[in-house]
Amino acid sequence: MVSRSLFRAVIVFVVTIVSTLGLTMGKVDAMDMQDKATWLWDTTKIVEDESGVLSFLESKHVNKLYLQINNDIASSYYKSFIDQASAKGIKVYALDGAASWVSAEGYQMQDQLFDWLHTYNENAAATEQFSGVHLDVEPYLNSGWSSNQVKTIESYQALLTRAKENTDQLQLPLEVDMPFWFDEIKYNNQFGQGLLAEWVIDQVESVSIMAYRDAAKDIIKIVEHEINYAQKVNKSIVIGVETGASDEGQNITFYDDGESYMNKQLAQVHKNYAKKTSYNGFAIHHVDSWMNMQP
Repeated sequence: MVSRSLFRAVIVFVVTIVSTLGLTMGKVDAMDMQDKATWLWDTTKIVEDESGVLSFLESKHVNKLYLQINNDIASSYYKSFIDQASAKGIKVYALDGAASWVSAEGYQMQDQLFDWLHTYNENAAATEQFSGVHLDVEPYLNSGWSSNQVKTIESYQALLTRAKENTDQLQLPLEVDMPFWFDEIKYNNQFGQGLLAEWVIDQVESVSIMAYRDAAKDIIKIVEHEINYAQKVNKSIVIGVETGASDEGQNITFYDDGESYMNKQLAQVHKNYAKKTSYNGFAIHHVDSWMNMQP
């Protein structure tokens, strides 16, 4: 017969194990809810190597893909790819944008995207539809940034305001890419005054910060302002890192460091920001270079 003291000890042990597993599972669930995203610029890959791309994304536990819109590719390819991605738990966001969008003719290109997206989603099954819109408009690459920065910033703000109206009509979330140094850029115009980074965060559901550095301490530092501001206004920040070759400096990309080193650095960043509700994971730039990355 088992003694009462031994019985109680067994019960305490079991309860402790169950509680520990519950806490552990809670942490895993929280991490699973965060984004692990990437950009796919070469859309022809969904035509030429659909299964290969999907297998790669699944192997890297990607749950969100920013997929470049290419009007030359038939909708049937998008439908097939998104349907299979959906089955793997991967949300696909329509990716587009260019520095030229802040020029006078920029609205035309923006309207083309939203017209195409409206038609596409209307004629696609639920599992084939895009889950959101992700814009990569880098106004500082436009010639107007150096010749008339004030006007270019205002054009960029007008563009995002218009994009938000379009995504609201489509009932889709809007996300954007943003460089980490927008927290040093001020604006004072029809949209108010303040820091451009904060204004952008206010407008959209989520911002992917292009925190292109190859050391955890540097990444943590350059996204701190955005993480803290987004926390105040209940918005989401995804931290983007680079894996492609770069001639901008040795500390920009993980290209020469390898994936194992990158993952260790990202683990440190995650640990630092894990308790911030505004921090929502990582985005790896981009599929092609990530595929060819050293282990």
